[in-house]
Amino acid sequence: MLGFGTVVLLAVGLLHGYLWFRLVRGTTTAGLLRHRLTVLTVVLALLPVLAVLLRGVLPSGALTPLSWIGFVWLGVALYAVLALLALEPVRWVGNRWITRQGREDGDVHGDDPALLEVGAAAGRGAVREDGGAQGEPAPGDGGTAPGPGAVRQDGDVMARRRFLARGLAVTAGAVALGTAGTGAYFANAAPVVRRVPVTLRGLDPALEGLRIVTFSDGHLSATYGGRRFERLVEIVNEQRPDVVAIVGDLVDGSVAELREDVAPLADLVSEQGVYFVTGNHEYFVDTGAWMRHLPTLGVDVLRNERVAIRRGGASFDLAGIDDRIAAASGVPGHGADLDAALDGRDDGTPVVLLAHQPVMVEQAAAAGVDLQLSGHTHGGQLWPFDHMVALDQPVVEGFARYGDTQLYVTTGAGYWGPPMRIGARPEVTVVELRAPTG
Repeated sequence: MLGFGTVVLLAVGLLHGYLWFRLVRGTTTAGLLRHRLTVLTVVLALLPVLAVLLRGVLPSGALTPLSWIGFVWLGVALYAVLALLALEPVRWVGNRWITRQGREDGDVHGDDPALLEVGAAAGRGAVREDGGAQGEPAPGDGGTAPGPGAVRQDGDVMARRRFLARGLAVTAGAVALGTAGTGAYFANAAPVVRRVPVTLRGLDPALEGLRIVTFSDGHLSATYGGRRFERLVEIVNEQRPDVVAIVGDLVDGSVAELREDVAPLADLVSEQGVYFVTGNHEYFVDTGAWMRHLPTLGVDVLRNERVAIRRGGASFDLAGIDDRIAAASGVPGHGADLDAALDGRDDGTPVVLLAHQPVMVEQAAAAGVDLQLSGHTHGGQLWPFDHMVALDQPVVEGFARYGDTQLYVTTGAGYWGPPMRIGARPEVTVVELRAPTG
């Protein structure tokens, strides 16, 4: 958690540092307005950080609005930065054109930023060091007014650059608000239902069409839960599941905080049970309390173990392992152990593995697992972060094969951080098992 928090703090700091440089320093002159906007930038940067640090400390009546404001702003800030970065070539070309025009008009004699800043502060009519006004002859110069390149004219160039910066800032702001608004709509809309037929070698024809309905990454928290989670449970039930598989990151808070939000799990209806494996976020909270609470809602926690799913005399194994960070979390007795989960099984019986992180597929393939179901990635959640997720995970979303092992990665039902999704809709996945033919 310390390492994760450090990375988040560094990212938030860099994000807001760049925003200050472009939206505050680049659009204002030194003075009271710039000072106030600097303070505002610092406050906005602290809001999402405080929302994380004060979880469990503040009462829900204070934590909920803080979380909403902080994380919504974080999403807007993210896309403002991306928009500004995309506009950097426009800024560069525009500033060079302004400087060139200033030279042609005799208004500037160089690109010295310090001189231009002085010129911006001085402007027309400013007082010279000798006490005279700009544009008046200095003592001893024979009555000659400042020629081309004087500080007064450099201030004109700086003003034009500032005008360009303000125009780009307004453009970036509009793009950010539009993108964040779209993302908020999709993140809070009903999850889409994806049907994925999967053929398992050795599957008995009696199990043909068996439905494993899976979802992950609910991230129940101050900003996600209530009616939206109830709707998720209803969508799962509408698929008439034979098995429900919840593959981690269900909660971002304590049992005391989320008891009411998680209660709809008790309404899940499944022919052969509801199963859960831990995700990394289960180790950022009181893991033991959740492991005790979920079974009271009818949810069986698979911890490096397996169960037989039967239809008549036919069966397959459903195995589940702890998240890969469990051992490093310091929670006693927790740690991913695929060997323990598969120990003693009949190699002729197909096995479906629930593992929160897709990267576990390498071990699964070596162990002869037929199908792995995972989450964790959110499908990237906020484009273009899917490209960053791909640096850590072999698959960001959807179906893939690793030798004889098949992998499906769901994009998740909720969100973490900004309550937004761009390029990755929330989903419920219906895995329909197929027996081989021929």
